[in-house]
Amino acid sequence: MSRERPTIEDVARAAGVSRATASRVINNAPGASEPLRARVSAAVADLRYQPNESARALASGRPRTIDVVAVTYNQGIGWLGTHPYFSRVLAGILPVVEGFGAQVRLQLGDSDPVEHAIDEIADHAGLGVVLADITPALAARLHRRCRRTVSLVRTAPSVPGMEADNVGGAVAAVTHLYERGRRRIAAIHGPATNPCAIDRRTGHRRAIRTLGLPDLSADGGFDREGGYRAARDLLDRHPDLDAMFVACDLTAAGAVQAITATGRRVPDDVSIVGFDDSIAAVCANPPLTTMRLPVEDMAAAATRLLLAGDPPPGHRQHFPVTLVVRAST
Repeated sequence: MSRERPTIEDVARAAGVSRATASRVINNAPGASEPLRARVSAAVADLRYQPNESARALASGRPRTIDVVAVTYNQGIGWLGTHPYFSRVLAGILPVVEGFGAQVRLQLGDSDPVEHAIDEIADHAGLGVVLADITPALAARLHRRCRRTVSLVRTAPSVPGMEADNVGGAVAAVTHLYERGRRRIAAIHGPATNPCAIDRRTGHRRAIRTLGLPDLSADGGFDREGGYRAARDLLDRHPDLDAMFVACDLTAAGAVQAITATGRRVPDDVSIVGFDDSIAAVCANPPLTTMRLPVEDMAAAATRLLLAGDPPPGHRQHFPVTLVVRAST
């Protein structure tokens, strides 16, 4: 027979305090001395008590929502509907909050508006905040105001985070192209301030140094149009290139269009590896070899961590990035 989940009354009884005092300590509210706080904390640890976050939210007046904060990199609100990443974040979050009776609230904007809205987001945060891709500096600032914060990208040391091996994934992508016999491997990088794009750029540079390859690269953002422009630029400057590592599948789909527009064939003349394993990779022509980023798993894990209570500062959960081989290589 399974043991019943301990209640706040059990904690109060074990600590020898009133239920009100136990509640004050668990919710980090004033009105309890340090010795009482120590006794309650010890009882919580001994009983492995997990606060009912729904009840905590109702008692504190917080809305029962998970806020998702994302930067749109000057693409406007329409980017939400055109970029696969956000739909995958929501696909990971929604089943978790549905079982909890909570809702999701989106906070979207370019870097400056998001920066100016940090304090307001913290003041009105509900059950917690999932940071889709904001910078470590902004994440740290929000976390100082709201401990119920988890990042899906590499972040500041104090901020709880779900971290994928973007550096290792980029190394694996370039190595895969090299093992296919490609030696003129170009790269199309993502936004300069995006933590994932920064790590993928780092991985690319590490790989070409190890393999003794030249640095043939351009910036393409995280959209199809940017990939098209960057690929045309690379092909003009380096007509003998024979492969491309592209930091995002949607950008890689644009690069494929640019390559075929010049009369070249994928993968015969130019092989391509993308990053994410999104619907953009599957629907490209030809389908893209890519590095699978487990976005849904990361978003679900972040949400469960928030719903369990205030995440421990600096908490990290690591996720592998794996190669998915398709026709583009």
